[in-house]
Amino acid sequence: MQHKKTFIVKGTFVVRNEKGLHTRPSTELVKCSSSFNSKIQLFYRNYSVNAKSLLGILMLAARRGAKIKIEATGEDAKNAINAILTLASKKFNIRY
Repeated sequence: MQHKKTFIVKGTFVVRNEKGLHTRPSTELVKCSSSFNSKIQLFYRNYSVNAKSLLGILMLAARRGAKIKIEATGEDAKNAINAILTLASKKFNIRY
């Protein structure tokens, strides 16, 4: 019997969007996170939310400049973190 390896990978990004993590960038983040099997959590202030939950991310009310920690647990955790960090660096593909 083979055991699947579980990886825990952590990262941090800074919200660079002018209007913070509002609905449109949050939707992009959910789409990205949902494409991975790993469990992905976001940490900001005293909150921890599921990165696949739009309402959870919106509850963070993260403004521009907010430092968000990410933790992914699962086989594709490293890819998930890399994809989210890349997305964040591109301002979640939002152009104003």
